[in-house]
Amino acid sequence: MAHPAGDPAAGPPPDLRLAGLAVAAWLTALAGLHLSAPAGAALAVAAAGLAGTLAVHLLGRLGRPREAARRYGWIVVAALLGVVCGGAATSARLTARDAAVLRSLTQDRSPVTVDLVVRDDPRPVRGAAGRPAMLLVPADLVTVTGPDGRRVDAPVRVLVLATDPGWRPLLPGQRLTAEGRLAEPRGGDLTGAVLTARGAPVPRGEPGWAQRVAGTLRAGLQRACAPLPDDPGGLLPGLVVGDTSRLPPAVEEDFRATGMTHLNAVSGSNVAIVVGAVLLLARWGRAGPRLAVVLCGLALVGFVILVRPSPSVVRAATMGAIGLAALAAGRSRAALPALVAAVTMLVLVDPELAGDPGFALSVLATAGLLLLAPRWRDGLRRRGVPTGLAEALAVPAAAQLACGPVVAGLSGTVSLVAVPANLLAVPAIAPATVLGVLAAVLSPVWPAAAEFVAWLASWPAWWLVSVARYGARLPAGTLPWPGGIGGGLLLAALTIALLVAVRRPLVRRSVAVVGVAAVLGALPVRLVASGWPPAGWVVAVCAVGQGDLVVLPVAAGRAVVVDAGPDPAAADGCLRRLGVRRVSLLVVSHFHADHTAGVDGVFRSRRVSAVVTPQWPEPAAGRDLVRSAATVGGTPVAPVGAGWTFRDGRVEVSLLGPPYPIRGTRSDANNNSVVLLARVDGVRILLAGDAETEEQRAMLDRVPAGTLRVDVLKVAHHGSAYQDPAFLDATRPVVALVPVGADNDYGHPNPAVLSRLTRAGARVLRTDTQGDLAVVTTGGRLAVVARGAQPGRP
Repeated sequence: MAHPAGDPAAGPPPDLRLAGLAVAAWLTALAGLHLSAPAGAALAVAAAGLAGTLAVHLLGRLGRPREAARRYGWIVVAALLGVVCGGAATSARLTARDAAVLRSLTQDRSPVTVDLVVRDDPRPVRGAAGRPAMLLVPADLVTVTGPDGRRVDAPVRVLVLATDPGWRPLLPGQRLTAEGRLAEPRGGDLTGAVLTARGAPVPRGEPGWAQRVAGTLRAGLQRACAPLPDDPGGLLPGLVVGDTSRLPPAVEEDFRATGMTHLNAVSGSNVAIVVGAVLLLARWGRAGPRLAVVLCGLALVGFVILVRPSPSVVRAATMGAIGLAALAAGRSRAALPALVAAVTMLVLVDPELAGDPGFALSVLATAGLLLLAPRWRDGLRRRGVPTGLAEALAVPAAAQLACGPVVAGLSGTVSLVAVPANLLAVPAIAPATVLGVLAAVLSPVWPAAAEFVAWLASWPAWWLVSVARYGARLPAGTLPWPGGIGGGLLLAALTIALLVAVRRPLVRRSVAVVGVAAVLGALPVRLVASGWPPAGWVVAVCAVGQGDLVVLPVAAGRAVVVDAGPDPAAADGCLRRLGVRRVSLLVVSHFHADHTAGVDGVFRSRRVSAVVTPQWPEPAAGRDLVRSAATVGGTPVAPVGAGWTFRDGRVEVSLLGPPYPIRGTRSDANNNSVVLLARVDGVRILLAGDAETEEQRAMLDRVPAGTLRVDVLKVAHHGSAYQDPAFLDATRPVVALVPVGADNDYGHPNPAVLSRLTRAGARVLRTDTQGDLAVVTTGGRLAVVARGAQPGRP
């Protein structure tokens, strides 16, 4: 039966017979990274037994009817073999990672001398001004010499934290000796230890010729881009060779918001652009298929050498080459088994790729390119769309649809501007990339010409920056979505359901009509409404669950953040919604998990200039979590006490409590919370942390009369019953904000506390029922905006 024109189901069905092998190997390796080596081996043995049993059963039924049942049975066997391969490969690597001799050194934080081989370029971490730059250096550990002088082989991966400038010029493949202390890694990958290096490394020989050539060209590209403005000059090396060391944080955040982050790093699309340009020239010159393949192969090898043949680049080259070959040959059905084989091979060679978001995005984008883009392109062509435009529309739409679940799970948002932004970016990507590569090649022999070519490349790079900047600022450009694995699976299920449903013409028309009506109906509202964050906001309290996260605006894109909430994704989403790209100061009121567990989300893609904490050091787990995040971010951490103040832009804060260490209470950690008095545009805001009755009484005794009288109160301890009535009466707020999680087990907030505040004339708002809350100044008065609701007058 003929398929209707444009039907996504048109054409031969995709060859997915071996897809179960790759998916099973991938998921098993991912699970294995979070298990022990014996558990992974046991999983592989169990899967091998099941696969053998099922295979014997199927072989015994050869020649019998029910071919479909046998076919599906062999698919299950392939999946079980994927579990065997993934479990065996991962458990073998975990055995080396979890070696007892290395574990003892990391647990004791022993001083050691190590022999290393650098795996990737040292990456500077943005930190506070005036402090030595922190470098992160991925490396392979060869041998380690402990404090007792015993030298052992330890072939595992390590992450080096270094401040000495001698680490900066190292190249991948270079062997060296270093001294430092080993610490335990965070887990979830193949990193066996974290080495805090002491001093400079001692090189042991030179890296390979390919790495030296790549280092020369990359450094030349950076020199050629140095005279350019910061935004395009920082983007161009990232676009060409994945070097984002000069990329401004604001540009990086704009690219993330518009779904264009794949341009900031080497990915399969970058490889496809370079090799695709060569293929286009070969076709234009009427080169035969064999010559075209040779030229494309040379271009691929040369580009991989330029951007460094690290595992991530090899992965990108593999995926890009598969996608390009499929489009060039017009045989997407034959390319799918190649994609499956590539995924399986890469995961088995390097199981850590299973947990790499970049790997997932590359695989899904390539799969979308093979499964969806050709059908959508042909459907558009049958409807009269020109071939070039049909290709330009189908490719980014297919890639974004395929990658959407992973992006949603990572960011907690769904971008509505990703497809149009990437479509607008298409004309600039190829010239910027090709000119950037040319500038890198010219830099060692003709620096002046390299600077001129880089200047030419800066114009398409400027266009990319502009698309990302304006796309990120569109009203309703991104919508909130559940983060984590659950959110990703939810969007994946909805995407699959939509793809299946739109095979029917009536459903396709209905979806199109509903989509257009929703956009046209929502757009005027979004343009007229104040949006988020609202204009003139002076403090925001985010709905992050049962925890605190308060934001004070310093300037456009910059803020003071007080506490981090219980979840990194929620913290990152809060700051992303408020447009915060730089944190001038992170204040941790105390170290309970509901105020610290989200700290990684505050640091995610943001520069945090400083962190201050209470002098009370407990609980130790929260304290260590904050210090670890700050260390990775290169941010100084300091405890603060009575008399401490801070001022930046619109914000001025001073410490009111605790006036002295408080001991012997129901919760000493709560009663030693940092309590801040903030002033933003003349509005007085009291941030009471989790202070309970003892600390509140201590402040009443020590703080001058009238100091506690404020306009806005962040109610202490999620509105718990442990409040001093005299303290609440002394604050006399106009607005009281209660950050609290829905259906929490603590009985927060206490009705009597809320009633007392209301009787005193405060307008009380809660994040569990009203979402994110912001206090704004309008007409000389305060107003409260709940995210998605209209402002209300107190």
